[in-house]
Amino acid sequence: MSVEIRVPEMAESVVEATVGTWLKSVGDRVEAGETVLELETDKVNLEVTAQIGGTIEKVEKTTGAIVGVGEVLGFIAEGAVGSAPALQPAPANQAVAAESRPQAAGTVAAVKPQPQPAESRESTPVARRLAESSGIDLNKVPGSGRGGKVTKEDVEAAMGSTSLAGQAPAQPSFPPPLQTPAQPAAGREERVRLSRRRLTIAQRMADVQRDAVMTTTYNEADLSNVIALRKKHRDGFQEKHGVSLGFMSFFVKAVVSALQKHRVLNSELQDAELVYKNYYDIGIAVAAEDGLVVPVVRDADRKSFAGIEKEIRELAGKAREKKLTLEELRGGTFTITNGGVFGSLFSTPILNPPQVGILGMHTIKERPVAVDGQVVIRPMMYLAATYDHRVVEGADAVQFLVRVKEQIEDPERLLLDM
Repeated sequence: MSVEIRVPEMAESVVEATVGTWLKSVGDRVEAGETVLELETDKVNLEVTAQIGGTIEKVEKTTGAIVGVGEVLGFIAEGAVGSAPALQPAPANQAVAAESRPQAAGTVAAVKPQPQPAESRESTPVARRLAESSGIDLNKVPGSGRGGKVTKEDVEAAMGSTSLAGQAPAQPSFPPPLQTPAQPAAGREERVRLSRRRLTIAQRMADVQRDAVMTTTYNEADLSNVIALRKKHRDGFQEKHGVSLGFMSFFVKAVVSALQKHRVLNSELQDAELVYKNYYDIGIAVAAEDGLVVPVVRDADRKSFAGIEKEIRELAGKAREKKLTLEELRGGTFTITNGGVFGSLFSTPILNPPQVGILGMHTIKERPVAVDGQVVIRPMMYLAATYDHRVVEGADAVQFLVRVKEQIEDPERLLLDM
């Protein structure tokens, strides 16, 4: 008996998805509840699991196919199968998947049995795919993720390790990648299929540039007092709350304080009405593997420093492992993005629609500044606030950023709610 593998129900606002990576090939044995492929939506990746134990009998939708809820993706034959059907190649014009190893133009990769990681070994889907395509035994890879989970970075490190250098690379699993015939000499160009998330980000960025009147105001903040406060209470904070005291909780608190004074930056333009939000759901931009995502810290004004730090750490971990839910990404009244973690000294953030304001943080640099008539060296950070000038006046935006600066330079005001 064969059982259909169908596209599961998705969130209300998601009506279609793109077939991502098949983790199992035709003829592979699967257990009930085991992930067989991933679907990409514009917000999150969804894992499709086997409803029964059996063998992958047929694949109906290959990588890159656009599918809707309920569509048949493939079939599982219940129980063992004597011989597996031949694997059909994907269409010749199919773009190469981002993490696939390119084959010679016009050829199909042979499918060989892949080493499967032990069931007890936790690993991310990306790590599993990379390990399978590289012939890496996940049992030999130390995991640096939470709870010892093996991540993509762990597998990449193992690929360069001399202890694993003797392993012969295995062929990639289904679907077999086909390199689009290059117009110039082979090897000078490579075509990579964009993920649905990347395409959605591109469209949203184009839309906001067209629809909003984005203007940016800049300032700088002296982080001496925040750094001193973190150093003084770092160990005690970690011991009591089980999480590090980072910079982001200070900026979330400072932003909430500034939004309470300048409510227009915590609003949304809906047709001819401006909707003021009396709650503070702060989006924290996180760089994921295939694009920026913005999970939301709900009711940030009601959370402690420890609560904010714990939630940011949890959301960032989910973002890197592609485990965020649509609910964790939905909404948000204002966004903070930190280009400083990548070394950015100065940049202009782009609005996250339909929000009308965003704060950009940057790297901390020791610079000479004048204090009380003396030149001193201080750890300084440039701040940038981009706003929609259709509804936010320049005076409001400037004063908002000044308020953030004042709170950061005198963090005791945040503790005293001043």
